[in-house]
Amino acid sequence: MPYESICLEKSIDIHKLYSIHYFEYRNDFHFAGEQHDFWEFQCVDKGEALVQTDEGTHLLNRGQIIFHKPNEFHTLHATGKTAPNIVVVSFDCHSPAMNFLENRILTLSDTERTLMGMLIAEARRCIASPLDDPYLAKMKKRSDCLFGSQQLVMGYLEQLLISMIRRLTVPQLTAPANSLGSPKSHSDLYNKIICYLEDHIREYVSIEDICHDNLIGRSQLQKLFREYQQCGVIEFFSKMKIEYAKQLIRENQMNFTQISDFLGYSSIHYFSRQFKKISGMTPSEYASSIKALSERKE
Repeated sequence: MPYESICLEKSIDIHKLYSIHYFEYRNDFHFAGEQHDFWEFQCVDKGEALVQTDEGTHLLNRGQIIFHKPNEFHTLHATGKTAPNIVVVSFDCHSPAMNFLENRILTLSDTERTLMGMLIAEARRCIASPLDDPYLAKMKKRSDCLFGSQQLVMGYLEQLLISMIRRLTVPQLTAPANSLGSPKSHSDLYNKIICYLEDHIREYVSIEDICHDNLIGRSQLQKLFREYQQCGVIEFFSKMKIEYAKQLIRENQMNFTQISDFLGYSSIHYFSRQFKKISGMTPSEYASSIKALSERKE
């Protein structure tokens, strides 16, 4: 019996990628604005930000994303209260389904937040240019990027867009429990522990504390974070503390000693060592680099 093939259609087909950025802005950052003939979205990962478009001014909070259609003028600036972390992705896509996202402000689902994280992580594996330069005109690909990395970036981005459109146009459709390779119960437990760590960010927390307060075994806890973060839970908590410290530095309301005390470090010296170990620079070097970047002219 002869076999016949079928052609599968692409509902979202991204032709070109112009930028993938992850910015750690100061609380006084202001971007004057731009417009271009391709799509862009801005997503607040931490803090809040003000976005101005042809439709008006919008306040975006953590987990919210706004889409800008081609040739739409848009600006971005911090509110002065918090130092926001912003994901900015721009791309060329002529699929009719994109019309649904015009001028939309959405809140990411847990699945979409995971996809966004996978997109940024994979971009760092295949893009040689720094992801935190807001004035970068052209990205450069790494010569040593991992096999399939570039395709995964496009795939994660297309999957992210499909997920949002499908979720909002077919609301009764629920994603299968294993849609991202992990049972829903694992995802719920992981998110619960993340919330626990965020609530205790100013304290010293041991593995025993996490296990006891979340009713989870030590080996199961470590396996969970190896699966989601490729590191142990205490290493992840240390990184979380330093990310918070970086945000406090950008807000410019505390000195380094106050930040060290605020986050529960035993001394400013230990805080500085941890900061350099995790970020690759001292607190002073980080503060200087952020200040220089925010004051850079186009």
